[in-house]
Amino acid sequence: MNKYEINIYEQIARNIKKYRMKAGITQAVLAERVGVSHEFIRRIESKKGKKTFSVDTIWKISLAVNINPGKLFDIDMDELINK
Repeated sequence: MNKYEINIYEQIARNIKKYRMKAGITQAVLAERVGVSHEFIRRIESKKGKKTFSVDTIWKISLAVNINPGKLFDIDMDELINK
């Protein structure tokens, strides 16, 4: 993988954690709002966990943290360039 390639699942996972924390809610609360297990949210946010989630899950998470779903796809270009 060259320095301009990203793993979109990992990027979305970082954004989920960022916006969850900005919303001031725990993984357990997010899981309850989305209708998934706490373990599922924990795996998504884990740096080592396998990242598989659907567009429907992304939509529900964005509603749960009150953001536009597109924000979960945002890429920190400075981070990408400085890899």
